[in-house]
Amino acid sequence: MPLYEYTCKECGKDFTLRLRISEHEKKKPKCPKCGSRKLEQQYSAFFAKTAKKS
Repeated sequence: MPLYEYTCKECGKDFTLRLRISEHEKKKPKCPKCGSRKLEQQYSAFFAKTAKKS
């Protein structure tokens, strides 16, 4: 499952959520500190691990 990073616009807390892609599209997450839904998604690099071919 992908990790999504957010910053709360109300209290300024940065946090990470692990959500399925379908959950991310439908669900509006809330801040774990203040409960606000006024969030800004942060974009970051991702890591992919693939099988090594011989």
